Amino acid sequence: MTGPMTTLVRDTSDTLTRDALTVLQPGFVGTTPPDWLLRRVAEGLSSVGLFGRNIATPEQLTALTARLRAEREDVLVAIDEEGGDVTRLEVRTGSSFPGNLALGTVDDPELTRAVAHELGRRLAACGVDFNWAPSADVNSDPDNPVIGVRSFGADPELASRHTVAYIEGMQAAGVAACTKHFPGHGDTNVDSHLAMPRIDVDPDTLHARELAPFRAAIAAGSKSVMSAHILLPALDPDRPATLSPRILTGLLRRELGFEGLIVTDGMEMQAIASTYGIERGSVLAVAAGADAICVGGGLADEGIVLRLRDALVAAVRSGELPEERLADAAARVRALASWTRSHRAGGAGTEPGAAVQEGTAPGTGIGLVAARRALRVTPGRTPYAPPTGPVHVASYAPEANIAVGDETPWGVGVELERLLPGTRTGTYGAETGAEDVLRAAGERRIVAVVRDAHRHAWMREALDGLLAARPDTVVVEMGLNQAPPRGALHIATHGAARVCGIAAAEVVAGA
Repeated sequence: MTGPMTTLVRDTSDTLTRDALTVLQPGFVGTTPPDWLLRRVAEGLSSVGLFGRNIATPEQLTALTARLRAEREDVLVAIDEEGGDVTRLEVRTGSSFPGNLALGTVDDPELTRAVAHELGRRLAACGVDFNWAPSADVNSDPDNPVIGVRSFGADPELASRHTVAYIEGMQAAGVAACTKHFPGHGDTNVDSHLAMPRIDVDPDTLHARELAPFRAAIAAGSKSVMSAHILLPALDPDRPATLSPRILTGLLRRELGFEGLIVTDGMEMQAIASTYGIERGSVLAVAAGADAICVGGGLADEGIVLRLRDALVAAVRSGELPEERLADAAARVRALASWTRSHRAGGAGTEPGAAVQEGTAPGTGIGLVAARRALRVTPGRTPYAPPTGPVHVASYAPEANIAVGDETPWGVGVELERLLPGTRTGTYGAETGAEDVLRAAGERRIVAVVRDAHRHAWMREALDGLLAARPDTVVVEMGLNQAPPRGALHIATHGAARVCGIAAAEVVAGA
């Protein structure tokens, strides 16, 4: 069902309708574009968002983007590919690149630039030209449930220089960067996928901390900025950033001087959907200054596209949304599409589909190099002796971050099985005690893998029990490294990407 408003628009060739379609960035289900999507692209839909559900292989992804461009050559193909924990390109295997916290821990902007360029090159090779990354959030609250390792760190200057390096590397590969989540999602203890976060700090703090990486990103030429669904009373006491004219037009456009594309975070997220509704929220967002409406992470069918298209058209016809504002938004989308099209014509990237296979293209080792450099290893009280046989990996899995998803594997078990044949992995939650792990391990050395142990009391208690019984246990922290180091060896990876697991396993095995 598309709702009662879908009858408002019949002439899909008129300028108003095309502009309304142009500002939408919807997703879809499947690994080939459905007929409805191709029809709407032909009618004016200028952007399509890709998620893990749309990607099976590099060749399939290349064919998908080619089919979209056969319908419209300048269609923007967007993806949420941060690298690290948030990967769509390698959703079933884990990322070949560590995430932002690992790069910030190394603190080598040239390395960050090289990693982003290689990631952008792989995207461009498959026909993806718009990346909803990087996260420029300053992770000032270590209990943040949604940012964490997606941030370069808690220092505004560090976050700024690595945000710039990431943008420069990505855009040099011909892929437009989208700096997020404006004006900063780092000081929140609520996930905006679930509810409305609120940041209660004074304007001076916001300008010195949250806004610093965004000022740097604008100066570096970031093609796009993504708004956050967060309430900042110091800037606007009534509306979240995505819906706030004060924040999007007054602060981002006028005060900071940003001239590129403003795109919203997913409008189906509960911070917006449960408070304003998706149609109403989308109208308010465009009126506030947003140029593109991201939707499709959870809602991915023709009905939502038609509902949003018609809501925008109806708002213009009622006078609620100025027609000039919608036209300006659409023009900014087309300008970005023109930039990406010119880079494709200039040969940015490599041959389609060829570069995503691990080890098949120049520079594919850069992610593992970065992951190794990001490790922080703390020895225990006695010298560490690597195991000579198989170990038991005890993986303590917290509830999955919605932005990350639960379909992407993580940990060190697979890599330790390769290095120490016979290794087995058990996954444990809050309901399991140390005795369960000890029983499964038998005489084998235990490798305990945790993620954000500082945020989970049950995880710390599980480690207490293990270390009391087996002091030779190795602890691998793959989240935010805030808890004190413990174990016969403590390894902080600063992220849970596949390459982070490889790097940690090498240390455990003494490889």
